[in-house]
Amino acid sequence: MYAIIKTGAKQYRVAVGETVDVELIEGEIGSHVEFKEVLFLHNGSTAIVGDPFVPGCVVIGKMLPPVKADKVSSLKYIPGNHRKKIGHRQGYSSFEIIEIRSGK
Repeated sequence: MYAIIKTGAKQYRVAVGETVDVELIEGEIGSHVEFKEVLFLHNGSTAIVGDPFVPGCVVIGKMLPPVKADKVSSLKYIPGNHRKKIGHRQGYSSFEIIEIRSGK
């Protein structure tokens, strides 16, 4: 069984037991979070497509410690023999998918 959920501005394919990194979400480590915007659900034999969301379907995840992506750095050249180094490291919330509840 797997589902496609929407959180933030992105969509993620999730299954029970998987770990997924999503955009930062407020919450305490170890708490449970419900993702109610389920776009698609496949339970092995049938597929349910939402319009836009699957009614009654909820994905429950356990919040893990936050993670950071690899650092992205770039150089900006300024006239007059100057350079400016710019770096960024995106933070993500990490979740372990515990349960997928279907509405039916």
